[in-house]
Amino acid sequence: MPELRTPVARAIVPVLGGIIFFLALGLVTFGIAAFLSSGDTETTENLAPPRLELGSAAGRANDVAEDGPLLFAELSTITGERSLVVDHEGDDPAEGWRLYYAFPPNRSDCPVEQVRGTATFTDCDGNELDVTELSPPTEDVRPVVEDSTTLYLDLRAFSSTPGPSATAPSTDVES
Repeated sequence: MPELRTPVARAIVPVLGGIIFFLALGLVTFGIAAFLSSGDTETTENLAPPRLELGSAAGRANDVAEDGPLLFAELSTITGERSLVVDHEGDDPAEGWRLYYAFPPNRSDCPVEQVRGTATFTDCDGNELDVTELSPPTEDVRPVVEDSTTLYLDLRAFSSTPGPSATAPSTDVES
């Protein structure tokens, strides 16, 4: 093995070796990521679950009654175009669930912010909107109550692999 005799060589060679190692590691990592993201790979339930459990329907109905609709920002995307608002009407926690996109109708580029503790939202232009003035979903995404106790958001329409869903889009809850 050659011996590094000068102080400059002993300082530079290990640094260059480290740089080469991390460049090679980065290229291998990039190659693996490029391979996994191309081709016929499918989304798994671990990475993109088809349903999001919101918990007890009675508990979420109380939350909506006390603090206004539930805002779920940026589901399955970082652009905000899949931000959802879940609202509840009535006294029965198993029924009366409604779903809206978190932007005004025909303005997916204008996300809304909720006025804390109310059913009022402010859009990107500063206009105040009631929850009923938000955009209804155009895809088959809906709240679902199972066994009259547990509330879910059915997000299968957002996944790349279609799953079983209702024949027509609905914003009202299914029991």
